[in-house]
Amino acid sequence: MEYVVTGAAGFIGANLVKGLNARGITEIIAVDDLTQGDKFRNLADCAISEYLDKDKFLARIKSGAFRRSLKAILHQGACSDTTASDGRYVMDTNYAYSCTLLDFCNAEMIPLIYASSAATYGAHPGFREDPACESPLNVYGYSKLLFDQRVRRLPPGGSQVVGLRYFNVYGDREQHKGRMASVAFHFFNQYRAEGHVRLFEGSGGYGNGEQRRDFVSVEDVVKVNLHFLDNPVISGIYNCGTGAAQSFNDVAVATINACRGAEGKDALSLLQLQQQGIIRYIAFPGDLKGKYQSYTQADLGALRGPGAYQESFLTVEQGVAHYCRQLLAKAG
Repeated sequence: MEYVVTGAAGFIGANLVKGLNARGITEIIAVDDLTQGDKFRNLADCAISEYLDKDKFLARIKSGAFRRSLKAILHQGACSDTTASDGRYVMDTNYAYSCTLLDFCNAEMIPLIYASSAATYGAHPGFREDPACESPLNVYGYSKLLFDQRVRRLPPGGSQVVGLRYFNVYGDREQHKGRMASVAFHFFNQYRAEGHVRLFEGSGGYGNGEQRRDFVSVEDVVKVNLHFLDNPVISGIYNCGTGAAQSFNDVAVATINACRGAEGKDALSLLQLQQQGIIRYIAFPGDLKGKYQSYTQADLGALRGPGAYQESFLTVEQGVAHYCRQLLAKAG
């Protein structure tokens, strides 16, 4: 029997394939849309049993070709652009696609572990898996919330269904994401190319670069996914973040100092980096006003609950430094 990873050539999907490979699992059907062909690089060092285009995969699901042949579906395939304006496309990709897989997994009684998002919370100050805290700011967040609501309506006693609300994920294999790549990735490339990094000026009541997010390493995200795969009796919607908000300034300092360390230079404080013009601030974009989360921090009450995930998460200082070493190694 085979595992399915959708969005397998994408950022988190490819890391999940590598995580399964690390366990000796190679019977993996990798599903994606390679219209953006350079994403193939994320799978080039992975062991899979088959690659299927998303549309062909859906056609085979609907035809019954996969009955009694799959072990679990790790569903990462989605339109992840939080600024996307084509609502029809976003809803079809993020909601309708997910509903088809949910119906299949329930009929087959196999686990479905899928990517939800912290975008479901919008600007609400609480980040608890509770409808009272959910107020998405864009159609991307709404598409994820609508599917979560569908999952909540499932009757008890069915197959395992786990939704993971990813916060700000960073790490290896995100190079294809363009502007949607993590700030750590952008800061790394800015520093290497220009010798300085650019952050947004203050917004939402926060000072320059002091907007705060829950930045979580993709390595930790993979561990959380595999934890639930190992515990098929647990279902629910869970936050997937560190539980500790850190500033964009923190990410910039960690990125720059990791690069400086590789250059044989001493680490500098935030103030020193600001004074030397290595950290600079640019005007907050007008098109993001009213659509931007200035603060996120995962409430880990549910994730840390009985039978749930108990491992510690990497801090920005730990995770970003490790990520920069990976990027530097690839850059030679």
